[in-house]
Amino acid sequence: MEGHLNTQEFCCPICLDLLEGPVAIPCGHCYCMDCINNYWHKDDQLNIFDCPQCRQTFSPRPVLKTNGILAEMMEKLKKPELPEDSHIYSNWIPGDVTCDFCIRRKLKAVKTCLVCLASYCQNHIQSHYSSPVLKKHKLIEASVNLQEKICPHHDKYLEMYCWTDQQCICPMCVMDEHKGHDTVSADVESAKKQREVGMTRQKYKLKIHTKEKELLELQQAVDSFKSSAQSAMENGEQIFSELMQSIERRWSKFRDLIRDQERAAESMLQTLEQEITELKQKEHELELLLQSKDQVHVLQNCYSFSTFVLPDPPFTIAKLSDFGKTNDAISALRMKLEDLFKGEWLRIYQAARSMKILHCTVPKIRSEFLYHSCLLQLNPSTSHKDLSLSKENREVTVQSRVQSCPDHPERFDYWCQVLCTEGLTGCSYWEVEWRGMGVNIAVAYKNIARKGDSSKAHFGYNDKSWSLFCYRKGYAFWHNGIVSKISQPGSSNIGVYLDHRAGMLAFYSVGDTMSLLHRVQTTFTQPLYPGFEFSCYGASIKFCQLE
Repeated sequence: MEGHLNTQEFCCPICLDLLEGPVAIPCGHCYCMDCINNYWHKDDQLNIFDCPQCRQTFSPRPVLKTNGILAEMMEKLKKPELPEDSHIYSNWIPGDVTCDFCIRRKLKAVKTCLVCLASYCQNHIQSHYSSPVLKKHKLIEASVNLQEKICPHHDKYLEMYCWTDQQCICPMCVMDEHKGHDTVSADVESAKKQREVGMTRQKYKLKIHTKEKELLELQQAVDSFKSSAQSAMENGEQIFSELMQSIERRWSKFRDLIRDQERAAESMLQTLEQEITELKQKEHELELLLQSKDQVHVLQNCYSFSTFVLPDPPFTIAKLSDFGKTNDAISALRMKLEDLFKGEWLRIYQAARSMKILHCTVPKIRSEFLYHSCLLQLNPSTSHKDLSLSKENREVTVQSRVQSCPDHPERFDYWCQVLCTEGLTGCSYWEVEWRGMGVNIAVAYKNIARKGDSSKAHFGYNDKSWSLFCYRKGYAFWHNGIVSKISQPGSSNIGVYLDHRAGMLAFYSVGDTMSLLHRVQTTFTQPLYPGFEFSCYGASIKFCQLE
C-alpha cells in the first residue's frame, strides 16, 4: 500500500503535513485534531464554526473523535519532507511575519488577509487564490503591526474613517459608538490624504529649490566677502604695524571684529546647508508616505505632515563691497596723533560692524505675505457643541440646534469657540472669510482653559490669548481683558500674520490692498493656535484657499 498511495492526499490542509490524530468534521473534510481545534479556538465566543476549505458552518461546535482507520494508515506512511521554497526563505530577516497556520515549521508569511485577520505563507495562501469565497477577501503584504489595524473593541479591520472624531474605525463601530457620525471609507480618505501629502511634498521640493538657489548666491557673496575681509585684514595689519605700541590693544580688537564677521558668514552657509539636508530628508519621508499602499499607515502618519512647515523669510543678499570705509578710517587714523585715536577708533569699529550679509524684512505686499501661507485645519475635539465643522475642518458655522458630540477634555463647554490642530512658530500667514453679526479671530496658547464661563477660557480676556473682534461697523482688539477700538470699516476677509520669534502679531483687512488693522509686539513663550469665537447663531468662518 505504501508504494501506491499518494501521500499528498493524506496531508492536513492547515499544516500541510501528514494527518496527525486525524478527525473528520461533519462536511467530510479531514484535519489534524490539534490543527482544527486551534483554528476553531478563535470562534469560541461567536459559537459558529466553519470548515477552512468549504466554509460550511456548524453550531454548536462539533464533537471530534480520532478516525482509527486513518490513524493506522498514517502510521504506515512515512512522513515526507516538505520541499524547501527558496523564495520563502530568501531575504529572511529577524522580525519578519510568520505564517499563522504553520504548525511544526513556521514559514515566512507573504500575505495578510484583512478579513481572516491572519497571515499566510506561500503554501497556505493558495486557498485564497483558488476558493471562490476566499478570493473576495482583501490581501495585503504581510504586516508586522496587524494589531494596530484591528479594532480593539470588535476585532475587525479598521476599514472606515470617522470625520467627527478624526480616527480609523471598523464597520461595527459605525453602528455602535460612532453611530450618526460623519464616516467615509478608509480607501477614499487615504487617497485624499495622499493627494494632500503629494501637494505638501511639492511645496517641500519648491522650498528645496529656493534654498539651493539661495545657497549658490550666498556662496558667491561669502567668497567675495571673505576676499574683501582678507584685503581689509592685510591693509589694517600694514597700517597698524607702523603705529605706536600703545595702539596694539586696539588692533587686536579690530582683528577679532573682522574674524567675527567671517565666522558669521561661514555660519550662515552651514545653517543653510543643514536646512537643505533636513528638507530633503522630510521630502524623502513624504515620498515614502505617498507611495504607501497601507491606508491606515497613511492616515496615522499623514497629520505630522498635513500642515506645511512655513518657509523662512528668503535671504536677501546684501551688496558686498570691500572694507573701503574701514580702510579709509584706518588711513585717516595713521595721520593723527595718539590723543585723537580714541575718537577715530569708534568710527572704525562702527564701519566694520556695519557689514551685513543677510537681512530679513517684514512683508509689505500680499504676494510677500503669501510666501508664509500655511494650511490650517480646525480641531473637532476643541469645538463647542453648537459649532458645525465642514468635512475638511476648514469651515465652521454656528448651528441653532445642539450638535451630538462626545465630551472631550479639550472641548470648550461654555464659550462658543474652537481651536486649530497645529500650533505655530516661526513666520505664518493665513486668511479667513467671515459672515454674520460678529466673530472673534484669535490666537491662543494650548494651555488656555476649556471649561466654564470664566475669563480664563474666553479668547482675548486673559494673558494666554489675543483676539480681533469683527463686526459690520468695525473692529476691536482684545487681550487680557483690555480692549483697543479700531476705527476702520468692516471687511469680510481678514489676514493674520505671525512672526513668533520676533513676537509680532498683525491683523490686516484684505482687499485690493493690505490694510493694517492692529499690530501686537510682545514675547510669545509657547506655540500659538489659531482659533475663532462666535457671538450669535448663523455666523461662520472659513479659511481662504491661498495660491
